[in-house]
Amino acid sequence: MIMEDFPELRTERLVLNQPKWNDVPVIVSHADNIKIVENTRTMPHPYHEEDAISWIQMVNQGFQDKDRYIFAVRLNLDDSFIGGIGLTLDVQNNRAELGYWIAEPFWNLGFATEAVEAILKFGFETLGLNKIIAVYLTTNSASGKVMVKNGMIKEAELIDHDVKRDHTIDDNVYVSLIQYRLLKKEYESLKK
Repeated sequence: MIMEDFPELRTERLVLNQPKWNDVPVIVSHADNIKIVENTRTMPHPYHEEDAISWIQMVNQGFQDKDRYIFAVRLNLDDSFIGGIGLTLDVQNNRAELGYWIAEPFWNLGFATEAVEAILKFGFETLGLNKIIAVYLTTNSASGKVMVKNGMIKEAELIDHDVKRDHTIDDNVYVSLIQYRLLKKEYESLKK
């Protein structure tokens, strides 16, 4: 399926759509938070305007190349930016990796769960993927709960899998990840 226009996904409380250049200041204000950095695999700290610009460029290039579908997460009440979510495709194997982050003021309100549900639907029903995986740092069990609430199944523990900057000791450390999956047939059985 060829998409000419960037897709827009709607849930009860959220709109997932293309990040905009005027989002840059609010992206920086939310992403430049050590608690966000500690719970994500690759977000830099400190987070600067250049990082937000680079992220939006990557989003646009990914959509153009049809190998990344990354969305701004917005409240549908006022269109305010509260995070990011998306799929990075492995086209050859018809699967994708899901990643997401929600700004701290919006934690524990079910927004991540709602956004993940919309992305899983998009991945399976619109993109026709066979498998979607997601990983979380072992120190971020809240992210694992989001995956479980969406019917994802624990698939692997990846010990000392990534190198990440530990800002408390100002050095790189190895971090372990937990990987979850959802297959298209599992997604379809959840919907019944």
